Amino acid sequence: MAAVSPSLTGARRLVVKVGSALLVDAQGLRGDWLRALCDDVALWRARGCDVVLVSSGSIALGRRVLNLPAGALPLEQAQAAAAVGQIRLARAYEEALAPHGVTTAQVLLTLEDSADRRRYLNSRATMQTLLGLGVVPIVNENDTVATDEIRFGDNDRLAAQIAVTCGADQLLLLSDVDGLYTANPKTDPTARHLPLIEHLTPEIEAMGGDPVSGLSKGGMKTKLMAARTAIAGGCAMAIAEGSVLRPLSAVASGARCSWFLPESDPQTARKRWIAAMKPKGALVLDEGAVEALGRGKSLLPAGVRTVIGDFGRGDPVAITGPAGETLATGLCRYTADEARRIAGHRSARIEELLGYPGRAALVHRDDMAL
Repeated sequence: MAAVSPSLTGARRLVVKVGSALLVDAQGLRGDWLRALCDDVALWRARGCDVVLVSSGSIALGRRVLNLPAGALPLEQAQAAAAVGQIRLARAYEEALAPHGVTTAQVLLTLEDSADRRRYLNSRATMQTLLGLGVVPIVNENDTVATDEIRFGDNDRLAAQIAVTCGADQLLLLSDVDGLYTANPKTDPTARHLPLIEHLTPEIEAMGGDPVSGLSKGGMKTKLMAARTAIAGGCAMAIAEGSVLRPLSAVASGARCSWFLPESDPQTARKRWIAAMKPKGALVLDEGAVEALGRGKSLLPAGVRTVIGDFGRGDPVAITGPAGETLATGLCRYTADEARRIAGHRSARIEELLGYPGRAALVHRDDMAL
């Protein structure tokens, strides 16, 4: 049976990446386009879909305010432009979504936030909480502190990482191209558009080109790198031309784009990733906790008899039954020392025992592979 492209209207959790060239032109912020995009975001939210916006544009906006020259900027000037532009970018989204009754939040990240497991868990918990409260996070790379060694380098890759982090089932890259072609359509009239990519083969990856816009940094190569991250995390990804008003509605109505099919669903992909980790310690449970895990519950401190090993927060641990049988692998939300201090106690006593507030679960069910 032939594969079918996903439907944007069927997304349960959607990450939308907005490129600088769409949001900012030579005159400044494209207000009408931004408001139309936010009309779409509000519509998808009303349908019950969680939406995350990964938006470029802070440097492009800030450089205009600071009257900085066109072209590549020295790092210090780029960071200064980002600091000035980011507050304007966040305010623009807030003002465009507020009439719809949608609350926004600003989230700034660097590559270190995904590479370090502790920061990754913090980012994931924050994103999950915001989405659970009905908020639309506006995410951008933290250009005010990022340097070449730690930056994502483009928001295509950042958007893919965010999609995997928050368990999105669909990722839409809004760009200045309407998808993937066998060659650069601007220079090769024989280039063919590829509407559906079932497998990201080396031949497909070789089709990546260079950026075509003076404002955007990400070319097709970075989009294919993003696709590899997204589909491995169980997230379908589309590349679409986004300059039209209401770009989400346009894609949902059949506008030309390229869809990349995921290798599995987000939850399965995450569980497989956790299961493949080598445990750095172990948590031995009592019978009650074993029964609770079997019902799909998170692991609370009260159900832990013994803590084995020396591990940090976010490290993988084996979860075993009273007889030593392995039940699961999970990412522990506490260090080994903290876990020992709260083991066997109710979650309400965590602050009393540690001297500071903590999370109720020792290992959350979303961070556990049975």
